Amino acid sequence: MLVSVACGSIIGFEREYRNKSAGFRTIILICLGSTIFTIVSWHGAGTDDRISANIITGIGFIGAGVIFQDRISVRGLTTAAVIWTSAAIGMTAGIGYHGLAFLLTVSTLIVLVLVGYVEKMVSGFKKEKMLAITLIDGEISKLYQLEKRLESTGMKPSRLEVGKDNGRLTAVYLLNAKKKEIDKINMVLAEMEEVVSFT
Repeated sequence: MLVSVACGSIIGFEREYRNKSAGFRTIILICLGSTIFTIVSWHGAGTDDRISANIITGIGFIGAGVIFQDRISVRGLTTAAVIWTSAAIGMTAGIGYHGLAFLLTVSTLIVLVLVGYVEKMVSGFKKEKMLAITLIDGEISKLYQLEKRLESTGMKPSRLEVGKDNGRLTAVYLLNAKKKEIDKINMVLAEMEEVVSFT
């Protein structure tokens, strides 16, 4: 159980540092809970593995709770995967494979930390970028003016979606551009008083 808490703390710290929905305490409790159920399954229920099998199902419900979809993307999938992996590490500690539990913890941490840098590097090579722009004035004419100014940079953004909320107009565009071109567009948007935010 101490090994489980230690492993959960390592992964939970990384999640807490990145300000994710499942943070320090959550990951520790998931890891510890899986360990407890595994111990009960192995020692209390004899050869009955149904408790261990149901851990996976139960963790799936928790993981589903941290996944949500906004207008342009699905978020929380990595956190859900971390929850699932933490439960597996807890089960590994529960059957007494402490060295393997720590090895899996380190492997998970490497994936979460180092692979993030690889993803950023790969995203720099991508030509397709999503651009969400929010305008103070919700008039559609302002949006047309904005698109003309974007086209003046040499880009032809494809509008994917337009929405209005509390008088503010948000438009989502798909751009085929390199990083330098995206930076140029961001400079143009930053100079526009009508734009509230852009990502």
